[in-house]
Amino acid sequence: MTAQIEGFYDTATATVSYVIFEASGGPCAIVDPVLDYDAKAGRIHTDSADRIIAFVNEHRLQVQWLLETHAHADHLSASAYLRDKLGGQIGIGAQITAVQKVFRDIYNLEPSFLPDGSQFDRLFDADEAFHIGAIPVKVLHVPGHTPADIAYLVDDLHVFVGDTLFMPDVGTARCDFPGGDAEQMYGSIKRLLNLPSHTRLYMCHDYPPAGREACWISTVAEQREKNIHVSDASDLASFVRMRTTRDVSLSVPALLLPALQVNIRAGNLPPADESGLCSLKIPVNRF
Repeated sequence: MTAQIEGFYDTATATVSYVIFEASGGPCAIVDPVLDYDAKAGRIHTDSADRIIAFVNEHRLQVQWLLETHAHADHLSASAYLRDKLGGQIGIGAQITAVQKVFRDIYNLEPSFLPDGSQFDRLFDADEAFHIGAIPVKVLHVPGHTPADIAYLVDDLHVFVGDTLFMPDVGTARCDFPGGDAEQMYGSIKRLLNLPSHTRLYMCHDYPPAGREACWISTVAEQREKNIHVSDASDLASFVRMRTTRDVSLSVPALLLPALQVNIRAGNLPPADESGLCSLKIPVNRF
């Protein structure tokens, strides 16, 4: 049965979350869900995740998977919240442990935090296969943005690419976070663009230029022809030069510091103190 896909665009973080399913009444997966965070007030809301819950309930879906493409730096993950409400297993690439080790030290996290991926239900190895109901999924390791980025190839037709490619008029993701690597990114992108030309690519973000509404579905053929950073006319040296020059000019994502300490915990907040209050750490002068 052909996979059905519903996208949910969060305007505050420019993030696209997805529900993948066969049919109403069947199993589904949720990809890169967003937990709303008001940085000024330090308050968490669940409006974005609740939209997904409403869709899941409307279609009588059973959540089998909550899939992360990587530990995002631009939003807090709603995976833990959705697992509490809907069930399912939280999955991420096995290289998340490398990211956890780096940010455990940056945040000086509590001794009980173990950088072993145990906060997640499933760590996916490169090229590992699994299913959403009867729909086959293959895990593609696409490092560069972070060491742990993965993409999900669903039904040999749909790829959920994470922070690797963006829409052709936006280009590609940055590579200057800890563990990022522009050469690795180029190789990861070329792996995606060597898939059949009709393969559909689903972005996890869209930052539309002025005059264009947000959109998030492309194809291999379109990206190879039109992507402003990695069309067929590009090469490794020019890409690395462009990416390196561009990245140093970019500002730090607004939610990087609150988000990563939550996302390396699979969307869970840090442990509460003796008063029951959860607090986030903000390292000073680190970025």
